[in-house]
Amino acid sequence: MRKDGLKVKDAELMYLFVPHIMKERNDAMNMITLDIPVEPMHKYINEKRRENFHVSHLSLFLAAYVQVIAEFPLLNRFVVNKTIYDRTETPIAMVTLRPGDNDSTMSKIYFQPGEDIFSVCKKIDDFIAINTANSAVTNSMDKFMNLVVKIPGLLRFGVPILMWMDKHGLMPKKIIDLSPFHASMTVTNLASIRTNHIYHHIYNFGTTSVICALGNLRYVPSVNKDGQIKLTRCMPIGVVMDERICSGHYFSRAFRSLQKYLLDPHLLEKPFSGEIHM
Repeated sequence: MRKDGLKVKDAELMYLFVPHIMKERNDAMNMITLDIPVEPMHKYINEKRRENFHVSHLSLFLAAYVQVIAEFPLLNRFVVNKTIYDRTETPIAMVTLRPGDNDSTMSKIYFQPGEDIFSVCKKIDDFIAINTANSAVTNSMDKFMNLVVKIPGLLRFGVPILMWMDKHGLMPKKIIDLSPFHASMTVTNLASIRTNHIYHHIYNFGTTSVICALGNLRYVPSVNKDGQIKLTRCMPIGVVMDERICSGHYFSRAFRSLQKYLLDPHLLEKPFSGEIHM
C-alpha cells in the first residue's frame, strides 16, 4: 500500500487495461499548447496592484489549476507499476532559478484543492523566498541530493534501490515529501528567463502526471465571424500529460475550465464550491 495514494478499483475498464500496454509514463505522453489571452489577467494584476496585493501570471495559473483539480479530481491521479492511484495530497513542484546563479532548484508547495488566489499567492511568495536564497543548498531536496552525490557509490547503487522501492510502494513518506518528482503537477515559468514554452518530458520516476511550461507571451492569429484575422496576445502553456489517468475528453473539459478561470480571475477569489466531475 502506497503512502501517497489510494488504489483505484472502480476506474473504467480501459484505464485498468491501458497501463499494461503503456507501462512507463513516457510511453503515455500526450502534448498540447494552451494559448490563454493575457488581457484579462493584466487587468486583474493591475487592479490588485492598486490594492497593494501582488499577483503574477504564475500565481494566477497555479490558483486556476488548484481550482481545476478540485473540479476535476482525476487530474490528481497517477500510475505506478501498472496501477492507478488517487493522490492523497496536492503538492505542486516548481522550478526556480537562484538570483545571480545559473543553477536552478526544484521543490514543492502543498495546496488544498480549490484554494483561493490569496492563499495561493501567500504560499508562492513563501516558497520563492526560501528557494531563491543565496545559498548553494537551501531546500530539503537539495540537501538530500548533495548527500547522495558526495558519498562514494551511493548515487550509483542508491538511486536504483529508491526507484525499485517507489515502484513497489515501499518508498518512505519522508523521501516522498521532499521529492519534487512526486507531485500532482510540475510547473516551470520559462518566461522568467525570456524563453519560449516547451513540452517538458514527464519523469518515469515518481508520480507526476502533468508538467506545464509557461513561455514568452506571443500573438496568436484567429479568424473572427467576419472573416478578418485578429491577433490576440496570449500566454502559451506547453502541457505534457500522462493519458493513462483519464480520457482526452476529461482533459479537454478540465483545460476549458482552466481557461475560464484565467479569463475571469475574480472567480479565483473564493474557494471552489461548484460541481465535481468524476
